[in-house]
Amino acid sequence: MTAMTDTFADATGGLGDTEWDRLAGGRFYSSALWLRLCALDPGSVSGGLHVDTPGGGRAAIPVAAVTDEPNPHLRWHDVLTARGLPAPEPGGLLIGQRRGYLTHLLTGEGTDRTEAAAAVLDAIRTLRSPLHEDSKIARVAMYLTTEDVRALRAAGVRTAPVALQTDAWIEIPPGGHQAWVASMSAHRARRIRSEIRKFERVGYEVEHRTLAESWRDVARLLVRSLLRYGNTVDAAAVAESFRKQGDLAGSRAEVVLCSRPGEPPVGFCLYYRWGDTVYLRALGFDHDRLASAAEYFNLTYYMQARLPGVRRLHAGTGTAEGKALRGATLRPLWLLDLSEDSPLAGYDDEIREHNRALLTGLRDSSPAISEALEDELWEPYC
Repeated sequence: MTAMTDTFADATGGLGDTEWDRLAGGRFYSSALWLRLCALDPGSVSGGLHVDTPGGGRAAIPVAAVTDEPNPHLRWHDVLTARGLPAPEPGGLLIGQRRGYLTHLLTGEGTDRTEAAAAVLDAIRTLRSPLHEDSKIARVAMYLTTEDVRALRAAGVRTAPVALQTDAWIEIPPGGHQAWVASMSAHRARRIRSEIRKFERVGYEVEHRTLAESWRDVARLLVRSLLRYGNTVDAAAVAESFRKQGDLAGSRAEVVLCSRPGEPPVGFCLYYRWGDTVYLRALGFDHDRLASAAEYFNLTYYMQARLPGVRRLHAGTGTAEGKALRGATLRPLWLLDLSEDSPLAGYDDEIREHNRALLTGLRDSSPAISEALEDELWEPYC
């Protein structure tokens, strides 16, 4: 029998942070810190499902009970219907966390992954939501890796996974920033060196601070960027969110700011270091005051690649070509409906057609993207 604790006792289901992080390992977006940061967001109840497996191991996965999810990338009903596929009803149990598009099945050392997936799947299908009276609600995992899709399918999930997005990772060789640039093609290396020189010629002052120290500038600049691209923004809510995040994360939430001498910052990048990996989180600019000096790429990639001891950058979803041109590999992320009565059941051919079309579109969109795709992770479900 699978033993399950009170999943919604808190962000880690009542499991201590040290024990949860032992399961999470180096997966920052599954860490206790990140899950507690996600729990600050209104509109859901965050939890951590952890189970004992029949073989004496332990497994876990983040979960959230959601009703009216404000993030369009997590609204599984809208995401699937926009792709012409059947969709579970809105609201229910999101298997994953509400910030950071990367969900992992967590297992203890020595625990068989298929056994762990089966125990987690059993627990998910019987889990009651604190926000829903009806037990027949959607139970949808989003932004899963191929490895975890395989484990859950081997454990008994019969629906096919739906490809959602690319997930970008940039490897930094042991020689650091210089070795990273040297590993590029001659054309890409010249582009990067030119963008760095352009940035340096402007004479920007660059400062590394914690989010707790710089949340006001971070909020101001992010709001400016969001407004520039036509988003509706509650500036006070954005500022309060960053303030709370900075208070909770402390020195682990780091910010690089750039400014002209004697002036307020014109740009920022917020990131977290977890082991030897930098997770890029947010960036914003006062676009009217920029010097067209490749500020985006310098603040986001080039400075983080110079940090001592960093071996990879997690650049996340979106803007695949810009990341590929800077050496990223592109892995797939998947939606997998874990409900026993999923409306996606029986639509394997249609789902595979969708997945193939997405992969083909990526391959055809640019040579850089085609080269960056890790085909072996896409093709099992395309």
